[in-house]
Amino acid sequence: MSGKLKRDVGFSGLIFASLGGIIGSGWLFGPLVAAQTAGPLSIFSWLIGALTILLLGLTYAEVGPLFPRAGAAAHIANVVHGNLLGKIWAWLLFMFYIAIAPVEVVAVLTYANNYLPGLLQGNTGLLSVTGVIAAIVLLGLMFLLNFLGIKRVAQLFTGIGWWKLGVPILTIIVLVLTSYHPENLHVMDWHSSVHGMFVAVASSGIVFSYLGFRQAIELGGESREPGKHIPGAVIGAIAIGALVYVGLQWAFIVSMPPSQIVHGWQHLDFKGLFGPFAAISTMLGIGWLAILIYADALISPGGTAFVYATSAARAVVANGEVKAGPPIFTRISANGVPWVGVIVAYVIGCLYFLPFPSWQKMVGFITTISVITYGIGPIVLLQLRRSVPDLERPFRLWAANVIAPVAFILSSLVAFWGGFHALTYIFAVLFGILAIYGIVRLVRGGRPGEESGFFNITWIFPYFIGLWVLSYLGPKVLGGIGEIGFYWSMLAVAVLALVSMFWALKVTVPDGRVADYFAAMAEEGISL
Repeated sequence: MSGKLKRDVGFSGLIFASLGGIIGSGWLFGPLVAAQTAGPLSIFSWLIGALTILLLGLTYAEVGPLFPRAGAAAHIANVVHGNLLGKIWAWLLFMFYIAIAPVEVVAVLTYANNYLPGLLQGNTGLLSVTGVIAAIVLLGLMFLLNFLGIKRVAQLFTGIGWWKLGVPILTIIVLVLTSYHPENLHVMDWHSSVHGMFVAVASSGIVFSYLGFRQAIELGGESREPGKHIPGAVIGAIAIGALVYVGLQWAFIVSMPPSQIVHGWQHLDFKGLFGPFAAISTMLGIGWLAILIYADALISPGGTAFVYATSAARAVVANGEVKAGPPIFTRISANGVPWVGVIVAYVIGCLYFLPFPSWQKMVGFITTISVITYGIGPIVLLQLRRSVPDLERPFRLWAANVIAPVAFILSSLVAFWGGFHALTYIFAVLFGILAIYGIVRLVRGGRPGEESGFFNITWIFPYFIGLWVLSYLGPKVLGGIGEIGFYWSMLAVAVLALVSMFWALKVTVPDGRVADYFAAMAEEGISL
């Protein structure tokens, strides 16, 4: 007999779940990669990333409490744009959530290679055969912890969260007090650094680092007071995360010995590069801090892997609920553990170690797919304002008609900054999923009374194809052929985003169907 997900998570559990997702491997690797890409202007890269995710987070702070279900994001797309888009989005989210825990496990092993040699292939940053085996075992541990049940999981989120906050803040203070070189802030090539400032947002793990804000929403179905707690947890986690990351980037730049940057930030190279903050601490003679960072390199990404292992299992549940996957995906044990989801997410998560055996290789793809899937939030917000204007909203976003379009433009720009190769990979997967559903429907035929849903997804074709074409014609720094300049291509992406958003709002499901969904949810006893 299947059980139900239990509402055992309080506000502290939600906010620390989001913080646990935000402060993971990003702080251990992101400042180095961002500095190599944008120099001192990388500080502004973190601010741009924070603004983008904050605006998206604000839209989800209103929308999220209206869908207090596990794996809420899959339900959001299904309700507003129909069954077909719901299935496509469910699979994209499925791919995204399952990929995060493997990324964080790779981060743990990358740092560990500094004191357990053999986990990486030389100086490539790629996992060795031994490293892949260790990754499979460590990932399995993260998923096994989910069988503790959500109450104990939330308690672990809170405990790990305090540690994950404390170590980066201590690192900022100690590095700056030990080695302070403000002149480093002026070492840059302005032209390449300005371009790099935008590129770093997508390619250096910046947006990737902030994406953990969604954990509070994904666990909303298990919150005691979702309407009250979800908005506060989302906004609070993004704000705290932004302060920590901007501080880390600044500390990384000003604490770097000037002798290390005589050839510019893009040529930055030093012993222990795959463990940058620990390496700097050792370089400055702060051995105890290096030891602490090495410990945190196990706990911090490991905690994030644990957080996303929990969400990945619930994404599997949502996949089954919107009928994008088999009904067995929805099986939940008597004590509230989505046990089938845990097993499925683990098995597929192990497969990610094969084509993407390094932190750097995985982050770019994950960032692109995440902002594409999250970008539907602003569209959903505006549609719900139109279709169910009188629905009680625990949190109502001020100036939504301005914030939602800006959030959609920024998410589109981040996808664009991810580069041509990342977009090609993601869109190939997207249209592959669509083709599979089309073939299945032709062979099997539609269920009685089931609409194809094709009309409701017509907006995604000009949007995705337009992004891909602009990326191909865009600047060479993003993998394009350079026919369109950097800033003109960004303007074109902004226009494309606005046109696509307008189109998307014209092809939503009928307003009455959306109202029926919330009426049915109320009858099920699911409160906001």
